[in-house]
Amino acid sequence: MRGASLGTRWFDGHSPRARPASVHLEGEELLVLCEDDSMPRRYPLSGVRWPERRSHGQRQTELPDGSLLQHADSAEWDHWWASQGLLESRVVGWMQSWRATLAAAAGTVAFLAAAWVWGVPMLSNTLAHMVPQSMERSIGRQGMEQLERLFLVPSTLPQAEQEALRARFAGLLQRAYPDGGLPQWQLSFHASKALGANAFALPGGIIVMTDELVVMLRDQPDAISGVLAHELGHVVHRHGLDLLVRASLVSAMAGVVLGDASGFLATVPVTLVTQAYSRDAEREADEFAALTLDRAGIAPAVMVAFFERIARQGPAEGGDADKDSQAGEPPDRSRSSGLPIAISSHPDVDERVRFFRDWR
Repeated sequence: MRGASLGTRWFDGHSPRARPASVHLEGEELLVLCEDDSMPRRYPLSGVRWPERRSHGQRQTELPDGSLLQHADSAEWDHWWASQGLLESRVVGWMQSWRATLAAAAGTVAFLAAAWVWGVPMLSNTLAHMVPQSMERSIGRQGMEQLERLFLVPSTLPQAEQEALRARFAGLLQRAYPDGGLPQWQLSFHASKALGANAFALPGGIIVMTDELVVMLRDQPDAISGVLAHELGHVVHRHGLDLLVRASLVSAMAGVVLGDASGFLATVPVTLVTQAYSRDAEREADEFAALTLDRAGIAPAVMVAFFERIARQGPAEGGDADKDSQAGEPPDRSRSSGLPIAISSHPDVDERVRFFRDWR
């Protein structure tokens, strides 16, 4: 009950020397009486900063004038403090309750899950469309330089064939979009044992197609144009930049938790190839490809040949199909000698075949 005294130590806040003192409550005041003092020091309870109750350690109470109390016996202090009828703050009470702690942990997990599922994608998509095109092109160039060092080698396709494919695709876009309005694009051919028959787009409009994919579809030039239109769809919707921004957001969160994420950021360009687009992103790119082919006077069903051939081609023959070119099924890692793909999130190949075959 109030009025009970407790022997403790008092520090004046200026000297490291402790003075023996007794404390007790009187009304709404804390009274501290040091030895050799005739009158106690009085402090309003509203200005006293009481220590939080913990399992171990001494109790330290900060007083309004800068002085403080230190009590080595935590159990003795807690017993005296509780006997005064004082109440812990809600936060301290929650910290001492395993039920509250469990509920807080569950709430934190739920929040992080919601942020990951909805918050990060929404924020990354918004930020991706705010990035200036000049910066987007710079990011694409830097990514391309790193990919050329790691996975790509110069194309062995005849220059005339490369130029014919560029011209064919440019003509298709001119017919489909006579008024323009498309972002800048640049088609680059490369060979790659790691990527095999593949095509992918980088931020800023760089579209890469491997020699292996050209050879596989050499008798289906309209299908090649359809694959390129799919990649251009990723550029139009800034899907690659969205992946990059999302990776940066994850890196920032990792930096908060782990302290440094610079190593992760250095791998972001490769992330654009090794990570899969979302199913919605793939469907948007398929929609753009089908619309482009249709407007150019080519039946979108020409893409069926591409899906059938890429599905028949096993990883052991031509490497893993990439995020844009694979059939939609997870690669067989036991047989794959190509670039691993962390998550295969393509729509099912049958769904994509039906989409192009039944277009309108």
